[in-house]
Amino acid sequence: MEKIASFTVDHLRLLPGIYVSRKDNVNGNIVTTFDIRITRPNFEPVINTAEIHTIEHLGATFMRNHEDYKDKTIYFGPMGCRTGFYLVLAGDYESKDIVPLIKELFEFMSTFEGEVPGACAKDCGNYRDMNLPMARYICKKYLDEVIKNISDERLIYPD
Repeated sequence: MEKIASFTVDHLRLLPGIYVSRKDNVNGNIVTTFDIRITRPNFEPVINTAEIHTIEHLGATFMRNHEDYKDKTIYFGPMGCRTGFYLVLAGDYESKDIVPLIKELFEFMSTFEGEVPGACAKDCGNYRDMNLPMARYICKKYLDEVIKNISDERLIYPD
């Protein structure tokens, strides 16, 4: 079998950032998958399941309610390696195009207060596995250290 595209990225050189993971043509329409990399793979600890689950609930809710992106959002969810998230949008985008959106998203998540959307037995299959304070910490750290002054090396995959 051929290696899939995401396994060809040099994870030893990959920094936290926003990357175009792939673009697919679906019935004549471009769908862009973004790699929202929050921790440095194989160098930093991965995100714990409670925090990643909380960010998933907050991020998916935010994206599916966003005035400009709710009808373009196909998916927001965690990577299996727990170092970040995938955001799939209908449309042909580059990483720099969504920096303002990601900034808005992480500002929302880093300051969110109250009940996590969908965090109840009726709405979620593992609702007890949530940690809002740590999720907020992770989002604030990513916002401050990566997004606020993002450089090209954090927008384009390393060669």
